Amino acid sequence: MYTIMTTELGDITVEKEVVETIAGLAAIDCYGLVGMVAQDITSGLSSILGIESIRKGVSVSSSDKGLIVDVHIIVGYGLKIKEVAFNVMQKVVYVLKNSAGLDVTQVNVNVKGVRVLRDK
Repeated sequence: MYTIMTTELGDITVEKEVVETIAGLAAIDCYGLVGMVAQDITSGLSSILGIESIRKGVSVSSSDKGLIVDVHIIVGYGLKIKEVAFNVMQKVVYVLKNSAGLDVTQVNVNVKGVRVLRDK
């Protein structure tokens, strides 16, 4: 659990899963992302996660300086991976800071694949 506020009445804490969900929703909102993936350790295959399991594409740990967030994504073909990853980093830090008051020290973006974007 992570403490987001302490008052004279007590502490406000959030579970790790809540932080992972917030970070996943922030990441998936970025332009250039096709989806989030969770690495299946037994088979080594990746599949795009649905919105209901978005947190499985994110892992969060804590350090003495703040949170360390690892995001596993698939990027759209033809886009600059560096720019998409940088946008994901900025968005995750911004959303976690502003919505939950959590300090993020590091965001690691792991690009697991590239897929062709579908025409809408």
